[in-house]
Formats: sequence, structure tokens, C-alpha cells
Amino acid sequence: MPWGNKTVEEQRKEFVNASKVYRNMSAICREFGITRKTGYKWIERSKEKEELSDRSHARKTITNKTSEAVERLILEVRSENPAWGGKTIRKVLANEGHANLPCAKTVSNVLKRNGCISEQESLKHTAYVRYEKERCNQMWQTDFKGDFRLLDGTRCYPLDILDDHSRFAIKVEAKADTRGITGQFKEAFCEYGVPESVLSDNGAQFAGFKQGYTQFEKWMMNHDVLPIHGRIHHPQTQGKIERFHRTMKEELLKYNQFENIADVSEKLTQWREKYNNIRPHEALGLKCPAQVYTPSSRVYSDEVESFEYGGQHHIIKVNSWGYVRFDKWQVYLSETMRGEYIEFRPGEDGESFFACYRNFKIAEFSTRDGSRLNRKISRL
Repeated sequence: MPWGNKTVEEQRKEFVNASKVYRNMSAICREFGITRKTGYKWIERSKEKEELSDRSHARKTITNKTSEAVERLILEVRSENPAWGGKTIRKVLANEGHANLPCAKTVSNVLKRNGCISEQESLKHTAYVRYEKERCNQMWQTDFKGDFRLLDGTRCYPLDILDDHSRFAIKVEAKADTRGITGQFKEAFCEYGVPESVLSDNGAQFAGFKQGYTQFEKWMMNHDVLPIHGRIHHPQTQGKIERFHRTMKEELLKYNQFENIADVSEKLTQWREKYNNIRPHEALGLKCPAQVYTPSSRVYSDEVESFEYGGQHHIIKVNSWGYVRFDKWQVYLSETMRGEYIEFRPGEDGESFFACYRNFKIAEFSTRDGSRLNRKISRL
């Protein structure tokens, strides 16, 4: 029901009067944008001849800290409405007349800290964003094509690298396993220059185990390349390379049997040449990828450039087990980062802090208990 310019007390009186006419409590509460518990509260106060104005909800808080009373209030609403997120809960509480509420992001953080939102459920309610890069080498996509058996009894795992903008197949390599991908990317960087970012799935080759970091991710950050990982159970994020794999299957794999890895490599090389230079691509206005693609102007070098932090924040060395002691917390990063210096920056809301490696944020931790909130890598 639109509130218009009515006071909160007038709105509550209207709700009480409506409850006397209509018996469907759930429908009335939905119409007025309040919870059932809140609705019953105002009905009981009306029966007791109590005022329907707000009682004091004064908070005794520490700066940048959500009070325990407000946190309990948020969790109470969430308990009654398990599908509601931070934005919805904050709006409902504001409509009920609660003052001094934290921002929607902080409400969401309260839910996450208390185990109300799983990563999987959060991703389900995140709007899908299709990647459409405007320039070549803004982002490369990479993945392994599903493995298949060869006539000599071994298996082949093709590693593919695709430019997001032009669909140009940077590399299509037949591999006997999924290990050791850095070498293939080094060859690609040497031939076509260094991209700004690389999108992959969350496979162990790309994203590692137990929320750590792979040597591949670290190597890319050392060369100023942003590692991006698609959403779990959401292959649409890598739609272009998924389509590329389907084309490979339809045009090559389903019609051939391969003797060994060398045979696969030869035929994949021939097919890649046709895909890039001969086969027109509908998404490119029937141009071939090679007609659209231009190599990156960023030249690869084996030498990793030194990096200096700004000096405004704490810089701490990672120990041999992958841990860092910051403030009163000992937090885990990864054995991959052992011996490296990490900069720690406070979050804007005061409820988290970030670990930064070179010019990348690599993890976010809670100031409440030191737990890791995420390990998403992003540029500073």
C-alpha cells in the first residue's frame, strides 16, 4: 500500500483498522510492507489502548560497529523471511519506523556473518552480466575442453585460450593432463602480448584448493594480469569459450579418431587455422576472428618488475605456512604467497579489512573474528 505523506502512526492505525475487516493476516501485512510479527504487535498495542508511536530505539554503538540490538532486529526479520536480502530487510525496518539503521551492504554482511546467506544462494540472486569487452585483449577466456580417449589408450585434455572481443583462438593445445598451464600462457603472452585479464572457471588448475591461490594466479598478478573466475555452477559466464568448445566438437572431434597426442595436436592446429582465418563468425558480422583481432601492445618479459607499496598501510610478510598475523588475528592466505609482502587496508564500513598483493586485492577478512569473507581478486 502506498504510504504517501501519512505519518508512521497514521499508517499503523490504518493497518489496525484493516485487520478488523480482513482476516487474511499474511495478505494485509504484505500490502502494508511489514512482517506478521510486527503486525500482531501493533494489533496488541491497539487492544491495550497503547500509543502506536515509536518507542525509543536509541543505539549505544561504537563507531562503524553495528549494535547488538540492531543486529538482533535484522536477524529476527531474516528468521521470519528467509528469502529476504539486505536491501529488502533494511527497507522494511525503515518502513516500520526504525531509525539509525546501517546501510544495505552492512545488513547483508550481518546476514553473512551469521550464516544466513550461503555463497551458492547469493549467486542465484545475483543478476547475470554478459561479458562484452570492447577491445581486443581486455579479457581472454580459458578452459579445458572435456577430455577424450585416444586409440593408443591415453586421454587428451585440450587447453583453449580465446580473446573475448574477437573470438580469436589464441591457443588450442593438446595436453596429456591438466597440469602445468603457466608454460602455455607464457607462450601465448610472448606471441600475442599480455592481456589485461584472464577469465577461467574455478577448476583446481586455475583457482586452487581450499581457498588458496595457485602459482598460475600469482604468476599472472606478477605480470599485471587480473585473474577472474566465473561463478560456480554458472557456465554462462564463459559463454564464448563454451560455444567455442561446441564448435570444436561439431566441426572436428565428432568426425575424427586420433592415434595419439601428436595426432590430436596436428589436427587441432589445422582446425584452429581454419577457425581463425577462414570460418566466418556470425557475431562478428560474418568476419573471421583474424580480421578483428589485434595483438596486445603490452610486451611480455620473464623479469618480474619490482613493486613498491604506498606506505600508508601495514605491510607484513607471509610466513612459511601461508599465514599472516595482522592486528589480533592470524589469517591464512596460501602457501603460494609464502615470503611475499602483503599490504592490509581497512574496509570502508569498518567491519572488514583487505589483504593486497602488489596492485590487487586478494582477500577480505572480518574485523569481528578474523574469518575470511572472500578470496576474490580485483584491481586496486
